Amino acid sequence: MKRLFAMMLAGVSAVSMLAGCGAKSTETTEQATETAQTAEATEDAAATEESSENSAEATEAPAETVKIDKLTIGFVPSREPDEIVTATEPLKTLLADELATLGYEVGEVDITVGTSYEAVGEGLAAGTIDIGLIPGGTYVLYEDGCDVLLTATRDGLSIESPNAKDWNDNKPTEPTDEQVTFYRGLIIAGPSEAGQAVAAKVNAGEELTWEDLDGLNWSVMNSSSSAGYIYPSLWLQAGYEKHVTDLSHAVQADSYGNAFARLASGQIDVLCCYADARRDNEEKWTTEFGREASIWDETNVIGVTDGIYNDTISVSKTSPIMDDAFKAALSKAFINIGNTDAGKEVISIYNHNGYVEANTADYDSERAAQELIKSMN
Repeated sequence: MKRLFAMMLAGVSAVSMLAGCGAKSTETTEQATETAQTAEATEDAAATEESSENSAEATEAPAETVKIDKLTIGFVPSREPDEIVTATEPLKTLLADELATLGYEVGEVDITVGTSYEAVGEGLAAGTIDIGLIPGGTYVLYEDGCDVLLTATRDGLSIESPNAKDWNDNKPTEPTDEQVTFYRGLIIAGPSEAGQAVAAKVNAGEELTWEDLDGLNWSVMNSSSSAGYIYPSLWLQAGYEKHVTDLSHAVQADSYGNAFARLASGQIDVLCCYADARRDNEEKWTTEFGREASIWDETNVIGVTDGIYNDTISVSKTSPIMDDAFKAALSKAFINIGNTDAGKEVISIYNHNGYVEANTADYDSERAAQELIKSMN
């Protein structure tokens, strides 16, 4: 059975863009793989962006204005719901104005934050949500009920490595101007005694054992979260032939903000998040979370996942207002919004910097990852 898992994992790694941190490959191989994958991702992003621009230019307004009474947008709770609602309020006007230039008069744009990632996926499948800003993992789980339109681009980070120690040696993590279409998941240890102990081992160049990890109090996200659950599970499978469900002490957080609050208080020792979620919680660490030292001084990366393809803008297949012409208009509208300063400010709540047209095949690695997760349950 272990041999079967190893063969399956090798297949997933080949489909995935990046080398796994649990693999026993040489440093030279990892560096060569990283370089090739980064170049490929950059080329793919450029090609997709060019395709997006051509498609957007080809989008024409309908002969007569189409009236839409209500357009519902669902966001996943990767940040505090109130924070998301406040930050995205300007999107209502921005999107309505863009669609008006494309021949669609929208009476109301309603923004909602789901109680979970699954709630947004289920809303798309049911047609109660027209547009969802969802991770690739959620899209793949609910693709029978939704179509992917766009992939988010985001600013690259100053640290890009499959090795945990590199993130600690070079912190703090800073943004760069390079636009990327993938990111990594991080497993971050906090200021608790147990968290500091495993971080010290990593920073000393020692390998963590399963006993080290199983003795920690973990925070994970729900099972459709790429960075908060799926890819950490693959990291555990690659290095230890284990899964998140094998951890003795793992609790599910309803948002990354709450997970960091628990990390700061010592309720948990480690959490799973996107790279680098510490940047979004840096100020709160010493204000709302009550710590005296900075988040960079008190936290360390102990694990780094494979690359994860960026978030999507997906639309419902069952929404009565969603036809091919309107999907084309939505794609152009969101791309245009992402190219403005006001739009970038709104979508930065998810660390998005813009959008390019997506291809469903872009998420094949996500499908492979989820198939492996299912096989382990």
